[in-house]
Amino acid sequence: MSTRDMSGRPLRRPPVSGTARSVPVRPEPVPAPRPAPRSGRMRPVANQAKKEPLLKALIQSLFKRQGPISMGLLANLVVLLAFGLIVLFSASYAIAYYKFGDSYHYIRSQALYALVGFAAMLVISRVDYRLLLRFAWPLYWVTLILLVAVLFMPPINNVHRWINIKGLPTVQVGEIAKFSIVLLLATLFEKNRSRMHNFRQGILLPGVLLVPMIVLLRLEPHNSAMILMCCITATLMFVGGANLMWFAIGGGAAAGGIALLLITSKGYVQERLSGWLDPFSDVLDSTMQTAQGLYTIGSGGWFGVGLGNSTQKHLWLSEAQNDFIFAILGEELGFVGALLCIALFALLVAQGIYVAANAPDRAGSLLVVGIMAQIGFQFFFNIAVVTNTIPNTGISLPFFSSGGTSLLLLLGEMGVVFSVSRAANQARAERKAREAEEKARQEAHVFRADKT
Repeated sequence: MSTRDMSGRPLRRPPVSGTARSVPVRPEPVPAPRPAPRSGRMRPVANQAKKEPLLKALIQSLFKRQGPISMGLLANLVVLLAFGLIVLFSASYAIAYYKFGDSYHYIRSQALYALVGFAAMLVISRVDYRLLLRFAWPLYWVTLILLVAVLFMPPINNVHRWINIKGLPTVQVGEIAKFSIVLLLATLFEKNRSRMHNFRQGILLPGVLLVPMIVLLRLEPHNSAMILMCCITATLMFVGGANLMWFAIGGGAAAGGIALLLITSKGYVQERLSGWLDPFSDVLDSTMQTAQGLYTIGSGGWFGVGLGNSTQKHLWLSEAQNDFIFAILGEELGFVGALLCIALFALLVAQGIYVAANAPDRAGSLLVVGIMAQIGFQFFFNIAVVTNTIPNTGISLPFFSSGGTSLLLLLGEMGVVFSVSRAANQARAERKAREAEEKARQEAHVFRADKT
C-alpha cells in the first residue's frame, strides 16, 4: 500500500484511538548568514557619514547628545593660551609702539583672534568629526589654488606667503595647507587601511599628493612649512601602517632630496646655512637675528630679569613678537619659565596621544595624530631655531607668536581633537552603562536562583 498521495506528499497517519492527535511542528526558517566583507572592501567611515545631506548632518550633530569634553586637555590649553597672550604682550608692546604708535597693536588683534578661535573650537568640538572627512578633497584642491594665487600677491618681507588684499586681514596659506594634508591623509589611510603595506597606497599616493604643495611652498619661499608638512606626512604614514622598509627608503630619499635642494640653493638659503654654522660671523647683517636671540636667552639666567623687563625686545631682537618670542620668554622668565613652557607643550602632546589611542575609529585616531604632530614639530623647530640648533627657518611658536591665521587654525584643529575626545568619552560611557546593566542582570539571576 502506497504511503504517499497523488501529489507525492506523505500521507498522514490517523490518530491512535484514545490518544491526542499529534500536530507536526514546522521548524522556523533559519536566516542565511550574511557574507563577511571581503578584505579591502570594508565601508570606510567617510561613506557612513554620507547617508544624509551634509548640512542636515552638521546641524543634527551640534544638538546630538555627546560625551563630555576632556577637562584636563581643555584646562591645559587654556593655561597655554593665556600664557602665550601674556608673553606676547610683553614681547610686542615696544615694537608695536615704535611701528604704529600703539603699544596694544599686536595684543589687541591676537586677543580678538583668541576669543573667536576659542568659541569656534567649542562649536567644532560638537561637530561629528566623521563629517569633516567629506571636506578632505575639496579642501585639498582649494588649498592648491590658494598656493598658486599667493604667488601673484604683493610680497611681504620679500616673500609671497600671504593672501594680501587691501582692507582685509592677511591669510597665510601655508597654515591651511598643514591641516589640509592631515585631513586628506586621514581619510585615505582609513579607506585603504587593508592596503597600507602596499608601496602604491602607503608610500606613493601620499608622496604624490604632497609634492605639489611642496613645490608651491618652495616658490614662495616657505621652507619651514615644507619641512613641517614632510614631518606631518611621515608621521601619518608611519602610524597609518606603511611598510617599514618602503617607509625607510622613501623617507631617506625625500630627506636627501630636500637636503640637496637646500644645500645647492644660493642667496637666501645659503646665507641661512652659513649663519647657522657661525652665528657671530655677521652680527650686523645676515646673522644679527640669530646672534641677538642667543644673547637674549643667555641674559635670562635661571629665573629671568622679570616679566616685562626685557632689554632685547627694545628693537635689538627682530621679530621678538613672532618667530623669536621664545627668546624673550627665556630672558624675562629665565630657564624656569622656559622649562614651564616646554612642560605645557609636552603635556598637550601627551594628552593628544592619549585621545588618539582611545579614539572610536581609525580616522579619528589619525586626525588627532596629525594635529599633534603639527603642534609638536612646530614647537620643537621653533625652539631649535631660537637656540641655533638648526638653521633659521622663520617658524612661529604655536599659541604664542603673533599671527591671527595661525591661531585661528590651531584652535579650530584643537576643536577637531575635542570632537574625537567627546566621541571617545561617549563610547566609554555607553560601554560602562552596558557593563553595569549586564552585571545587574547577572546579580538578579543569581538572587532568583538562590531564592528558589
